[in-house]
Amino acid sequence: MTDYYQRLGVDKNADQTSIKKAYRKLAVKYHPDKNQDDPEAEGKFKEISEAYEVLSDENKRQIYDQYGADAVQNGGMGAGPGGGMGGFSSMEDALKTFMGAFGGNSDNIFDSFFGGGGGGSDSGRPRQGSSKKVRLTISFEEAAKGCNKSLMVTNYISCGGCKGSGAKSQSDIQTCPTCQGSGQVHQSRGFFTMASTCHQCHGAGQVITNPCGECHGYGRKKEKQKVTVPIPAGVDSDMRLKMQGYGDSGENGGPQGDLYVFIQVEPHDIFSREGDNIILTLPISLTEAALGCKKDIPTLLSKSPIRLSVPIGVQYGKVLRMRHEGMPNVHGHGRGDLLISIAIETPVNLTQKQKKLLKDFQNTETEQNSPKKKSFLDKIKAFF
Repeated sequence: MTDYYQRLGVDKNADQTSIKKAYRKLAVKYHPDKNQDDPEAEGKFKEISEAYEVLSDENKRQIYDQYGADAVQNGGMGAGPGGGMGGFSSMEDALKTFMGAFGGNSDNIFDSFFGGGGGGSDSGRPRQGSSKKVRLTISFEEAAKGCNKSLMVTNYISCGGCKGSGAKSQSDIQTCPTCQGSGQVHQSRGFFTMASTCHQCHGAGQVITNPCGECHGYGRKKEKQKVTVPIPAGVDSDMRLKMQGYGDSGENGGPQGDLYVFIQVEPHDIFSREGDNIILTLPISLTEAALGCKKDIPTLLSKSPIRLSVPIGVQYGKVLRMRHEGMPNVHGHGRGDLLISIAIETPVNLTQKQKKLLKDFQNTETEQNSPKKKSFLDKIKAFF
C-alpha cells in the first residue's frame, strides 16, 4: 500500500509547512543532477515528488486520506500505461513539481543547490592557499618579557620543477576534450538542460598529458619549513597571533594562506595573572603582621628585588600594590601593577616556652587589640 506520508517522513497531521520542508530536503538529496547514472536515486526522486504533488494539494490530500493512492492517481495524476514512473508520466513532471516546491526559475535553483552555471568559471581563478593553525606553549617569564620562538610547519609550497603548473612542460597542458575547455558538461532532460562540473578536468578546462615528476601533476608539494614567531611582551593564554603568508601556497597564482599561532602560557610557581596585573601571595608570620616588617619582593621584569614595607597590624587578605611592576600591555599601553596579597601564617609546632609567651600575651589582650572580633561578637548577641 502506497504511503505518501511515509515517503516524506512526516506525520499524517503534518501541516503544509512541514510537508514542504520535508520534500525540499529529500528532493535536494535525490535530485537526478546530483545522482547521475543512479537509477535508484532517480526512482526515489519520482516517488517523493509524487507524494508531495498529492499532499501539497488540499483537495487531493483529502481524497487520498479517504480513498488511498489509487483514487488520486486515477483522478488526474496521470499514472498512464508507462509503468514505473511513480504516478508521473515522465521525469519532466517530477521536475516540474520540484520547481514549484522551490519557487523561481531553474537557473536560480540549480545554481544554489547543484553548482550549475558557473562550476568551471571559478576553477581557473587564483585561489588563496589554506591557512594553518598551531599551538605554542611558552613560559610565564617569556610572556612577560617577549621572545622569539621557532617551530616547524609542514606546508604545501609551489613546485619549483614546474613552477606550479603541474605539467612537465607548457606543451603538456591541453584543452579538456570532454568539456572543450568550459569546465562544464551539459545534460538535457526533456526541456531542461542542466550543467555540472566536468568529471575529467574537475572544472579546470584543461588536462595535463605529461605530469611533472616532482609534484606528480599537483603543482604543489609538501615541505617542512622553519618559522620564527615573534612573541610580543604581555601575551596571554588563548591569544592568537597571525603570521601572514606562512600558510599553504596559493593555486593558479593566488596568495599564500596565513599561519595562526595560538598561545598557551605555562603557570608560574609563585606568580599568577589577572589581566595586566601580576598577583603574588606573600606569607608572613603572626608577629610580622602585628609589628610590621620589610620584605624583599621578586619581580619578573626587574633584575633585583623590590623592598616592600608591610604596615603594622596588617590583616589577612590585605592587598598591597606596587605600581607598574606587572605585565606589559600586549598592545603597548603601559604596564599593570604587582599586587601582593598578605597571607598571615598561624604558628605551628610551638615549644613550651612559646606557648607560655602566647598565653601571657593572651592575658593582656583588650578589645582594642581585636576590633573586628568585638564587632562580630556584638552582632551575634541577638542569636543567644
